[in-house]
Amino acid sequence: MSGHGNPIPMTARAGGALRGTARVPGDKSISHRSLILGAMAVGETRITGLLEGRDVLGTATAMRAFGAEVTRTRDGLWCVHGVGVGGFAEPDRVIDCGNSGTSARLLMGAMATVPITATFTGDASLNQRPMARVTDPLALFGAHAVGRAGGRLPMTLIGAETPVPVRYRLPVPSAQVKSAVLLAGLNAPGQTVVIETVATRDHTERMLRGFGADITTSVTRDGRVITLTGQPELVPQEITVPCDPSSAAFPVAAALITEGSDVLVPNIGLNPTRAGLYDTLREMGADLTCENQREQGGEPVADLRARFSPDMRGIEVPPGRAASMIDEYPILSVVAAFARGATFMRGVKELRVKESDRIDAMAVGLRTAGVKVEEGPDWWRVHGRGPGGVPGGATAATHLDHRVAMSFLCLGCATTKPVHVDDASPIATSFPAFEPLMRGLGAHLDLANR
Repeated sequence: MSGHGNPIPMTARAGGALRGTARVPGDKSISHRSLILGAMAVGETRITGLLEGRDVLGTATAMRAFGAEVTRTRDGLWCVHGVGVGGFAEPDRVIDCGNSGTSARLLMGAMATVPITATFTGDASLNQRPMARVTDPLALFGAHAVGRAGGRLPMTLIGAETPVPVRYRLPVPSAQVKSAVLLAGLNAPGQTVVIETVATRDHTERMLRGFGADITTSVTRDGRVITLTGQPELVPQEITVPCDPSSAAFPVAAALITEGSDVLVPNIGLNPTRAGLYDTLREMGADLTCENQREQGGEPVADLRARFSPDMRGIEVPPGRAASMIDEYPILSVVAAFARGATFMRGVKELRVKESDRIDAMAVGLRTAGVKVEEGPDWWRVHGRGPGGVPGGATAATHLDHRVAMSFLCLGCATTKPVHVDDASPIATSFPAFEPLMRGLGAHLDLANR
């Protein structure tokens, strides 16, 4: 599937229980960071289990453009020969980040304190997303950004010639902004400090520590304070990427709402800053169990089993949990449609500025499928119809958003009538194996152009 070019419509229809093992691809967040920090280390970093979706492959291409050597062996091992902190070369072409906000924001951070210039662009969706939330703190280091109105891509970033360390309080919870500031701080002298009032995913801090950076985290009255000492020599690593909990959410959710289902997702990463969806599903009454719990590369990992759960009920999701599950609200809304009672989600305005306005996209599609949805600027409420109670028969607009597309295809696995999406091509950005994986579990997915 291709996220560029002609749309690829797809239909999902109910066809019986989903059963088997869902081998989900590697964690996207960890994959991006493995490539970037590998490129900033001195020596060879070796990565197994890397997510080979378009977003991450775009980051690999960008690292080559900045001077690192990035290769893949036939057996799927990725090798990154880094150039060291501050060693990036100036790219001789525009950096195309495709659909990936993570790529754009983290790459800007990584180069912001190197005296080079780079221009970033993306697809139609990414070029509408706000970048000022990253370029504003990067300007404090001495970087200078010139882009379209509203701080949008295409954008040229001029790295600081004499960077200074920064103390920055995140105005809104954002792992991408936090990570961009920390990556910029690597090549600034002294200590760069990031303060967050709500904990966001901490893969960057864990990985920086693994690469040998001097980084500490403390919880104070002021918030969660992360302190990084700049200009270290990062040490190359052997990295095994766990399975992506955000990608796993789709086969898990489909199993929970489809009668008779029993699906195992092995080797899933369950970092507490990423596992909010699974806590929420359990509170709703989902039949989820963790087996073979262990630690892998500093990240908690387990095998997760999901079974059909006819007794799920709507709940109010704690707004403080949003940062740990912000990408999973679309698929949570699908599960909520099959619960009894209303599921209320607050503190989620970040969803308005993702690959699409995800609240609007999901609300419109769910209503078309027969589900009552209310919404406001930073909240929405899905009124569940109980197991087997969603009519379906909808055609959902995906707005170039991979998570919206996959969410509606999972919805169609359990509706009375089929559910159609207007374009499944964006799925390739994060989960290129989604269609064959779901088919292997027993889902009925049909491409219109076959």
